[in-house]
Amino acid sequence: MKHPHFTTVGRTLGIGALMLLSGCTLEVLAPKGDIGAQEKTLLITATALMLLVVVPVIFMTLYFAWKYRSTNTKAVYMPRWSHSTRIELVVWTIPLIIVAILAVLTYRSTHALDPYRPLQSEVKPINIDVVSMDWKWLFIYPDHDIATINEIAFPVDTPVNFRITSSDMMNAFFIPQLGSMIYSMAGMETKLHLNATEAGTYAGISANYSGAGFSGMRFKAIATTNEGFQEWIEKARATNNPLTPQTYEALRKPSENVPVTFYSSAPAGMFDNIMHSTMSKIAGVDPASCTPTSKNLIAGNN
Repeated sequence: MKHPHFTTVGRTLGIGALMLLSGCTLEVLAPKGDIGAQEKTLLITATALMLLVVVPVIFMTLYFAWKYRSTNTKAVYMPRWSHSTRIELVVWTIPLIIVAILAVLTYRSTHALDPYRPLQSEVKPINIDVVSMDWKWLFIYPDHDIATINEIAFPVDTPVNFRITSSDMMNAFFIPQLGSMIYSMAGMETKLHLNATEAGTYAGISANYSGAGFSGMRFKAIATTNEGFQEWIEKARATNNPLTPQTYEALRKPSENVPVTFYSSAPAGMFDNIMHSTMSKIAGVDPASCTPTSKNLIAGNN
């Protein structure tokens, strides 16, 4: 007989869990980009294949525990049983087939969804340089000579080429509904290629814990029409708020829950300068004192 107290506690916990889950949105399973859609298919396929093993094992564990319980006197007791060819064939063949299928899926998807692989399209891509900072995101549009904090925009059905680095702490750039997550690391450049197939505003997050302001390190990714994108660019240019080296140094200071900010211009080559400067600091070299040769070595050039 169940104690009424435990029954009440169980129901309360169950209802509480349902209420908490009701506020969750499964953004990864509601993709709005080609990469995200392929990743959703891969995730569901891999899960279904693994469940072909997991579900029968759980079922048989419960069934055998019930059938061969001590009070069941009708169950056949076979203390000397040790081998069954049919069972051996089943428990080895089926998992091997599933593992082989998963291996093929993994190989194909690893190459097809390589974040460094540019998306095939006849549309000219949008280039965005990304710098993760404490605790905000700096976005630079090198082809449009603007920059923003915590907001990006791009046309629908247009490839977006991201170059990503960090000014300090290691982080992770992730737009769940559009596709892959990738790390941002100081002194290093990573790449990501995404697109959006539907207009909308998508949540971007930091997917790697990076300190006190981590929870507020969010940004908006706006997929819009070509006209809407041009209006967004002009909105940034109209702010008369250039991103200067002094402004950047102020941005490098830790700050939390930073509002969206537009910069009407950004210095040419700023992303590379940030990356190489950070690399120099990691190597213990003062960039101002570098000779041309040492600067080339720091930049990775021969």
